[in-house]
Amino acid sequence: MERIEGADKDYQKEEQLKSDIATETETSNKRRFSELAAEEDRQSSKKQEIERVQENIVDQTDAKDVKEEKEEVKDKASSDNHKKKESSSRDVNTPDSKPFGGRILTDESAVFEQNAWDHAPWGEEQEQHAMKEIERQRQDPVPEELVPTYHAEAAENWNKFYAKNENRFFKDRHWLRIEFPELFRMVEADAGKKNVLEIGCGAGNTMFPMLLESKNPELFVYGCDFSSTAVEVVRNNPNYNEKRCKAFVWDLASDDIPPEVEPESMDVLVLIFVLSALHPDKWDQAMSNLYKLLKPGGLIVFRDYGRYDMAQLRFKKSRLLSDNFYVRGDGTRVYFFDSEEIVRLFGSKFTIEQNAVDRRLIVNRLRKVKMYRVWLQGKFRKPLEGEAPGKPSVTTVSTSEEGKVESKGENTLTESSLALNTPSDPPAAVPDNTTAV
Repeated sequence: MERIEGADKDYQKEEQLKSDIATETETSNKRRFSELAAEEDRQSSKKQEIERVQENIVDQTDAKDVKEEKEEVKDKASSDNHKKKESSSRDVNTPDSKPFGGRILTDESAVFEQNAWDHAPWGEEQEQHAMKEIERQRQDPVPEELVPTYHAEAAENWNKFYAKNENRFFKDRHWLRIEFPELFRMVEADAGKKNVLEIGCGAGNTMFPMLLESKNPELFVYGCDFSSTAVEVVRNNPNYNEKRCKAFVWDLASDDIPPEVEPESMDVLVLIFVLSALHPDKWDQAMSNLYKLLKPGGLIVFRDYGRYDMAQLRFKKSRLLSDNFYVRGDGTRVYFFDSEEIVRLFGSKFTIEQNAVDRRLIVNRLRKVKMYRVWLQGKFRKPLEGEAPGKPSVTTVSTSEEGKVESKGENTLTESSLALNTPSDPPAAVPDNTTAV
């Protein structure tokens, strides 16, 4: 009997040891999988950083080449053909209009002779490439269990982004005067009392250029951002003066407008690379807030990512949250719009004065690489009492060759403003910051 009991205990001990070993193996495998996943993310981040550095080096090389070329021909009239003087935004309602960009590629063999080309049409090869990349992304989206986490941590991920980059990542948007001259009518000495709100102000890329140029003692510029860290960056800027400006934390998708401003008190709302950071479910609420903020006749100036932009096509596996909506390596989110979506969104409440597409071919002359960028640009005005949204009104604005704002009659759509010094991209993880020189 004692032998049987001993054998039974030995058996139980053996089974317990087997169970312990299995548990340890499973735990080890999970840890190993987690470590491998973490290592993969680290390697991916390192690879992106290397690509960014390489691109910066190449861009700097290209910039040096361009500078040398300009110096060689600065006394020649032909040099004017190599300088970017005009906007490459073209209104989608007038696709056959005269091109506004000054750098049009007419000879494919000359594609690598300068850094960028305007109005770059897509050929069949580029379209097939785009469809192939989108299908690849759909086959390997963000794991379903991680999607809610990325949405829940959106604000914190933007805080981390600004904490890391502060204001070193950005350049002041001096191109705003060329693309949106309406903004700079407000800095003139005789413009009178004007209020401007930069939504998604980041490091104050619109706020500070306006304030620095302002001769208007009655101009006040507000800035708000989803990220509290971004707002601190603005407040710590030496040009921040609460007698002339005010920065605060506010989410465009909030249930109501911010308490820092009065309803219908804004003359202009600046919405540049902001709407793309919102979840599509929040767009209608964003439109409602924009409407509440604007005075009747007030203007929204808009610029954001276009569908199949290079930045969209370069996303790797496990970055697609939903159709055309992605999470970057740093956890921030981005959507890529098409023009019809912009019409549906803004046309329900606002008069559409500009709905333009900026298609640009950026080339890396050293590596002989072609990169297609697509940005959307628009101007939307809150109708005056008695006016219907969606169509041009008597307040439609266009831009003359001298850069002055002119009033147009009803049924007139502006094609585009005239000149563009290439804008810096918005807050975005690399490689989304590729711009033309």
